[in-house]
Amino acid sequence: MQSYSGKCHCGNTEWTAKLEKDQQGHILCHCDTCKYLSGSTFTLNQIIPKANLTITKGKDSLNRYTYYGESGKPVYCYFCPNCTSHVYHHQTVMGDDTIILRTGMLEQGLKEFKPAAEIFGKAKLPWEKEVAQTFDTLPPS
Repeated sequence: MQSYSGKCHCGNTEWTAKLEKDQQGHILCHCDTCKYLSGSTFTLNQIIPKANLTITKGKDSLNRYTYYGESGKPVYCYFCPNCTSHVYHHQTVMGDDTIILRTGMLEQGLKEFKPAAEIFGKAKLPWEKEVAQTFDTLPPS
């Protein structure tokens, strides 16, 4: 397991995430919600235990936005109230102890991580090329 540091765009929120070797890659999410929230074609993420994320600065000031995922269950998005960078999401359908970490904001993540999988491939834009194994929605459990 290795620790990675992350921060939001303005620097008001900082964190450390512990990732196992098989988590040291990006899961690209092409769902429509990620497109709207990021203003891009996909987001860079990793599924980790909630206990492996430590907010080291700005924890008490994180804001939360709620939407309902494809499962019909709530998804809580935690973000910096100043610059609105999303730190992590909690999809309640995955249980209380699992979160979706935004790996694109880890200092080493953008430089070192490679795509590990693509999810919600059914919502991919037609001109996007496949860069990793792609699943229509989520990988089988």
